Amino acid sequence: MDSDVAPPLGGWQQAWRLAAAAALGVAFWLSLAIALPPGCAADTCSWFVTGDPLVALGCLAVLPWRRRFPLPVVTAVVVASAASTLAGGAALLALCSISTRRRPVEIGIVVAAHVAVSQVSAVFYPLASLPGWTWSQLVVSVLSAGTAVAVGVAVGARRVEVRSLRERAESAEREQAARAAQARALERNRIAREMHDVLAHRISLVAMQAGVLDHRDDLTAEENRVLTRGILDGSRQALEELRDVLGVLRADQFTPSDPSLDGIPGLVADARTAGLDVTLTNTVTGAVSDGLGRTCYRVVQEGLTNAAKHAPGAQVRVVLDGAAGDHLRVSVRNSPATAATHRVPTSGFGLPGLAERVTLAGGELAHHPTADNGYVLTARLPWPSHDHDHEMSA
Repeated sequence: MDSDVAPPLGGWQQAWRLAAAAALGVAFWLSLAIALPPGCAADTCSWFVTGDPLVALGCLAVLPWRRRFPLPVVTAVVVASAASTLAGGAALLALCSISTRRRPVEIGIVVAAHVAVSQVSAVFYPLASLPGWTWSQLVVSVLSAGTAVAVGVAVGARRVEVRSLRERAESAEREQAARAAQARALERNRIAREMHDVLAHRISLVAMQAGVLDHRDDLTAEENRVLTRGILDGSRQALEELRDVLGVLRADQFTPSDPSLDGIPGLVADARTAGLDVTLTNTVTGAVSDGLGRTCYRVVQEGLTNAAKHAPGAQVRVVLDGAAGDHLRVSVRNSPATAATHRVPTSGFGLPGLAERVTLAGGELAHHPTADNGYVLTARLPWPSHDHDHEMSA
């Protein structure tokens, strides 16, 4: 929007401005009536009671158009005010209105016209013979024009400032709405990622055990009982972990029960109970931060989940290695499947979500088939030393 364009006026705003101009014109007109010589001849002063009010009425009638056609309307009113003292208020309102546009050339033209035509008013009234009338008329016209211009420029500046503040407020509201939408999207992504990490592993193990029960007819009663117990325990743990992660997300903080490096042996034990042949080698030395341990846990969890889905009966080897000040390396390798592969429901977002998690931690994730038709998932995570962490926090 052009900063020089004034906003449209409401009906009551337009009305009180015109009423103020008319009241000011009446004051000028009554002052002139006092200044006229006593016993003014009817033919000489007839303009005062007839033409003067008619010209003023015409000026007030065209003033509402001053914002659509500013320069022509204002110039016409200022010039017409030379023949009408009652139109003096309308002329000052017109001059103030065009000054709000803060265009020096326009203001200069209108002010010059106002001062010039003020000297012509003596033609309509026998006042030129009064002592000092010419100079007093010039001074009054200059002062009135200067006051009107000053008020108009101040009003224009105020309008620009208010418009700027309004635009900044609207911009801030838009930015706030955008940030809120972004926060909601991030929170949805976070919830989806946590839900996948928590449920995919448990549900995959449960589905694998159910598949064994469905396809094996040679199981003993004890083996059936173990598998059934595993399905029951896995389902219950899935529900409990779902409840925990929802509580964590609502609180927007991680609790001591969150996944960590110390939880990986339990994760491996659960996989063994479900029927996976898993070995764990842990040569990590040093205390691992919560964030690093959580990411490491999720890598192992995703690797075991994929092994359970796509390589039943395979041997799985989990290797953890690293030291503070270097990197934490995680590897989950499985041999080819030795049992029939059952169709297990998948989300398709496990590895992409894990890659995003590892990238946010500053690490690298790789996964590919091995030469013996197995599969390997590896992650390399930066592990700053304690001294480095202390320097970063200082």
